[in-house]
Amino acid sequence: MMQTIRSYLFIAQMYVMMLVIGLVFFPYALVNKEGARLCCKTYSRWVFWTMGWMVGIRHEVRGEVPQGEVLIAAKHQSFLDIMMIFTALPKAKFIMKRDILWTPIIGFYAKMLDCVPVERGKRGAAIAKMVADVQAGRSDPGQLIIYSQGTRVAPGAKVPYKVGTHVLYEQLDQPCVPVATNVGVFWPRKGMWRKPGLAVVEFLPVIETGLGKDAFLARLENEVETRSNELMVEGGFDPDGVH
Repeated sequence: MMQTIRSYLFIAQMYVMMLVIGLVFFPYALVNKEGARLCCKTYSRWVFWTMGWMVGIRHEVRGEVPQGEVLIAAKHQSFLDIMMIFTALPKAKFIMKRDILWTPIIGFYAKMLDCVPVERGKRGAAIAKMVADVQAGRSDPGQLIIYSQGTRVAPGAKVPYKVGTHVLYEQLDQPCVPVATNVGVFWPRKGMWRKPGLAVVEFLPVIETGLGKDAFLARLENEVETRSNELMVEGGFDPDGVH
């Protein structure tokens, strides 16, 4: 019961502070992209701090964090992995659902950071538009993050990896850094309850350019799923026990 109360209080203050921090940084973000980036990192660090003492979630980033222009292909389990990846990288921007552009606060800052919106349900057209939008934004190089399964995936659930990641990998001719995580064990994709424990995001070894579609997607899925499962076991969750 106490953890449930703590979880509700944590989520309530988290959204209040999203509004407060978003408004405080708004003038700076309006005229300077670095202001938008600083706002998002400040908010993320606030969440990390409060989740530690309010609901008992600690966080850790492992592996070699890329600094140059690369494609990041990440496992996505909840809002927490977004904040952890974004805060770890120097110049991150996301491939995201177009609907997010209309979300208060988040939508504005996503636009300011040149995140790339994608309309779901129109596969061929969506991929072509995504590539065009990414190419248009390459004047500001950084780390482009794509969630290869296309959505948040609950721990243990099986969702196929989509071809869009390989399209970007091929078209941009950039190395790809896979990212594994176990954050969904402690911060689920749905619901209000938060579980104490160590949430981990891990940057895995680089996949260099030049792989064909089948070889690339097979390697990406194997490496991300294998390591994510290991991290979930480390967090006390058995992904093989989910059916």
